[in-house]
Amino acid sequence: MDRALRARWEWMPEGQITSAQIRLVAGLGNPGTEYVATRHNIGFMVVDQFAAQFGSTWERSGKWDALSAKCGPVLLIKPLSFMNRSGFPLFAVAQFYKIASQEILVVLDDFALPLGRLRLRMRGGPGGHNGLESIIVQFGTEEIPRLRIGIGAAPREGSVDYVLSRFFEEEKPLVRSTIDRAVEAVKCAVDNGLVSAMNNFNPQSSRGEQVEEV
Repeated sequence: MDRALRARWEWMPEGQITSAQIRLVAGLGNPGTEYVATRHNIGFMVVDQFAAQFGSTWERSGKWDALSAKCGPVLLIKPLSFMNRSGFPLFAVAQFYKIASQEILVVLDDFALPLGRLRLRMRGGPGGHNGLESIIVQFGTEEIPRLRIGIGAAPREGSVDYVLSRFFEEEKPLVRSTIDRAVEAVKCAVDNGLVSAMNNFNPQSSRGEQVEEV
């Protein structure tokens, strides 16, 4: 258990989460043993590590097709509907807990980014990611914060096979450190806000440029 993480959040009085506060973190991936540790599932890996550090366990509710874990005032979600239908369980959870789209941080893979690169944005289109597209369609807005994690460039043809493949052995040390940094980026977004997380974890540029990259 990460006692420092728990201590940072347990002081917060009940009901004092503001509209700008991240209340739900959704890691995207595909369920099933055949997809474990694949590139497309790096969102699952990040929220799994986050939950483990907090000492939380995953639970499955009959209300929606997803696993959830409570970490202080933040709810972690892993949709189990397969990537292309991620929006359906996530929207159901958000409706049940009355969580606005701006209070959700989606963690997902991105083969347009170099392996290990993190990019936080407050809003935007799906960028070719079917899981994020499903979420945008279900919520009816692009005002959904997201943390994209670079998994390396996919070949011009065969991107589906690429994202469903596992990382090469020589890539694994970088993948592990990337997951560590992604967890820290999520913590920063929750504790200090998205702008702070963008300034600390987005590709190096001036603070003004990072804040503008929304």
